[in-house]
Amino acid sequence: MSVRNLEALLAPASVAVIGVSDRPDNLGQVVLRNVQGSGFKGPVWVVDHRNGNVAGQATFPDVESLPAAPDLAVICTPAATVPGLIEALAHKGTRAAAVLSAGLKQSVGGVTLEQSMLEAARPHLLRILGPNCLGLLVPGAQLNASFAPGNALPGSLAFITQSGALATAMLDWANAHSIGFSHFISVGDSADVDFGDMLDYLASDPGTRAILMYMESVKAARKFMSAARAASRNKPVIVVKAGRAPAGAKAAASHTGALAGSDAVFDAVVRRAGMLRVDTLESLFDAAETLAHVKPWRGERLALLTNGGGAGVLAADALSLGGGQLAELGPETLKALDQCLPATWPGANPVDIIGDAPVARYGAALRVLLAAPEVDGVLLMHAPTAIVPSAEIAAECLPLIQQAAKPVLACWLGGATVAAARQAFNRAGIASYGTPERAVAGWLQRVTYLRNQEALLQLPSAVLDDFRPDTAQAQALLDQALRDGREWLDEEQAKLLLQAYGIPTVETQKVHDAEEAVAAATRIGFPVALKILSPQILHKSDVGGVALNLESADDVRSAAMRMRQRVAHAQPNAHVLGFTVQAMAQRRGAYELIVGVASDAVFGPVILFGEGGTAVELRKDRAVGLPPLNERLARDLIAQTQVAALLAGYRGRAAIDQGALIGAMLKVSQMACDLPALAELDINPLLADAQGVLALDARVRVRRPVAGEPSRLAVRPYPSALEEKLTVGGVELLARPIRPEDGERLAAFYAKASPADMRLRFFMARREVPHSELARYCQIDYEREMTFVALAPGGGDAPAMAGEVRAVCDPDNRTAEFAMQVAASWQGKGLGRALLAKLIRYLRERGTGEVIGQCLVENVAMAALARRLGFEVDAEGKDGVMAMRLVLSG
Repeated sequence: MSVRNLEALLAPASVAVIGVSDRPDNLGQVVLRNVQGSGFKGPVWVVDHRNGNVAGQATFPDVESLPAAPDLAVICTPAATVPGLIEALAHKGTRAAAVLSAGLKQSVGGVTLEQSMLEAARPHLLRILGPNCLGLLVPGAQLNASFAPGNALPGSLAFITQSGALATAMLDWANAHSIGFSHFISVGDSADVDFGDMLDYLASDPGTRAILMYMESVKAARKFMSAARAASRNKPVIVVKAGRAPAGAKAAASHTGALAGSDAVFDAVVRRAGMLRVDTLESLFDAAETLAHVKPWRGERLALLTNGGGAGVLAADALSLGGGQLAELGPETLKALDQCLPATWPGANPVDIIGDAPVARYGAALRVLLAAPEVDGVLLMHAPTAIVPSAEIAAECLPLIQQAAKPVLACWLGGATVAAARQAFNRAGIASYGTPERAVAGWLQRVTYLRNQEALLQLPSAVLDDFRPDTAQAQALLDQALRDGREWLDEEQAKLLLQAYGIPTVETQKVHDAEEAVAAATRIGFPVALKILSPQILHKSDVGGVALNLESADDVRSAAMRMRQRVAHAQPNAHVLGFTVQAMAQRRGAYELIVGVASDAVFGPVILFGEGGTAVELRKDRAVGLPPLNERLARDLIAQTQVAALLAGYRGRAAIDQGALIGAMLKVSQMACDLPALAELDINPLLADAQGVLALDARVRVRRPVAGEPSRLAVRPYPSALEEKLTVGGVELLARPIRPEDGERLAAFYAKASPADMRLRFFMARREVPHSELARYCQIDYEREMTFVALAPGGGDAPAMAGEVRAVCDPDNRTAEFAMQVAASWQGKGLGRALLAKLIRYLRERGTGEVIGQCLVENVAMAALARRLGFEVDAEGKDGVMAMRLVLSG
């Protein structure tokens, strides 16, 4: 379930508090006082079997005795009573409950109380917040159904937390700083209502401008990702997640598994979902303020404007340490600044306008920086002086900032002296900070957030264009290992797996003894490498199981003998099957990298890239991403590492073949998407230089997929399987899901449509569709919505759009609302029917309950088409609009 019946939880018309006694410290008594004290306008009922009156209010002995079904029940009774109360409430007609009780993990008759509670609620779609939660506060509804020590101020921030104790501290802190909330929700153990549900609800809540979350864990990965991606398209989603310590990596056997710890995976999740992660609770609110008024993004180059050198140095240091980019001022900008600043100004960024600066100097310097093409944003810093009041500086700069196309942040250093200036900026919606470090942190938050928003818009396919791996061979290798009861492929099999996906490898041959090794080396050609072969030895170098640059048969024999002796001493229980012989790669100066796949317990397969070699886990120079990758996402993954700067070439050393490296990463990504039995993959080292890439060593761990298990991918790939050819009017068209790069094509499609067609499509006269709306139409989440476009061969290289049909499903997949449009030249030829029939087939296969739509009463062609495809059409219409409905499943 998702948003179903959440309105009963978050906007109830009536409330029942269950488990109230006359003891002042009774949990139910505290909740009742909060509900009554919050000014809730609806009826409030009290249920307790022991008393007839509590705090002057009559009580009811049980749920059945209540005069009506409460929208929301708040349960404060012992854990053992909760399942029975939920069942009684469900039969009464209640559709939401907040279970504040703890201890529901205990079992009774082999079933936990929590499971019994959910089984009682599920048939009636009763939604449960908790158990083991603080409750919820919705100031706009004058509701405080919690045991928090006070009320929340009204505001536009939503805060969701898993920790009840943290919630009370956060509420107290927010009240002290006059920070208000639209919703303040403790999800506790989130047995039912979880972060995904709350994100879905709050994403469309007009009273919420940003969603803040404190998280400790995620349960349903794809549900969370889908909800987070949908919410992040509408408003900022900012998260603090506990557990940055890498304890979970200790159990991993491969380098990739050890490096791709759960916290690194969550960082990757945040990036692909377009959210922002911060480190502290205080930073949550700073970030919400920073992102509240984001101007169009230009780039990362920041100019620092200050009346004090110390503030400028502190800001520049913070920017450098945070990985930010200080704008390098060009000759024209420096010349313009020379004309308006004293001769003693430093002549570089930070732009120090000197402590005696009058008001006019601030305005002049700010104008220059706002006009400079090499500057993407400005941080204005002011330390108070006796020369000019800060409020006058604010009055001078505010109009310039409000009219500017670039983002400007402010830092007013000091207290009462700059309070008026700070207040003026706050009223104007310009983010202001008290220190240079916090101001720079705000800029870096904006940089990270907008990078993540760009990652959100990437919708790669699980299958690479113009590349077809030998999946049959790859699957056969994994299946054979599973049949043999082995967890790891041997080295020869691992290389064959890479070859099946077109990743270059060194020639490798498996042998049983020293003489076979000599024969293999002779065939391959000297020099060769010799490596031990044992299922118990994964990291061969650690036990002396690798010998390199063997030049002759004698070298191979003696190396094999010494290797067996070393292994027998270092790991006596290892079962040695023989050796592998490899050609020595003559790639002097090549970089050793690592590319791999790991399996996260929650988010499934992840891709790792970084600096490789034997010290890979010590250096920890790595980045983690979620498959599927495309070229843009692969480049971003490389850019997150320190080794990226070396790969671009330096001091006469040639840059590597970036295309070959990215190609290998995309092929590994496709392996993660294609092969459910692939649990872990290490390619370490992957040599990279100007000649390309070459895999020297690989380890592959397999897993036995569970029959019928859903896709383990946290992000649904572009569904290329839904592409098909349609023949309409003797012309072959391609019908496929829409892609982000279709933006210009869709804009041209709408631009060529007649005013009448645009009115029938959008129910109003439109001459053009804004870019932001076009982006939303093209950059969809295939888990929630679908748009099929028909592309017809055109006169140019790019096919033209002949028609589109789109459907948006509710989060529960009960209802999908559709809309469609066909180009004028293709109307009356059957294209509309073909597209709508394709959409209906897709929705029926995914289990959607019904399809609904609307059309204007004069759109008789649409109404007729809907009837032919089985829709019920309200011919009379209401307010000039006809409703269309097609039931797909019961």
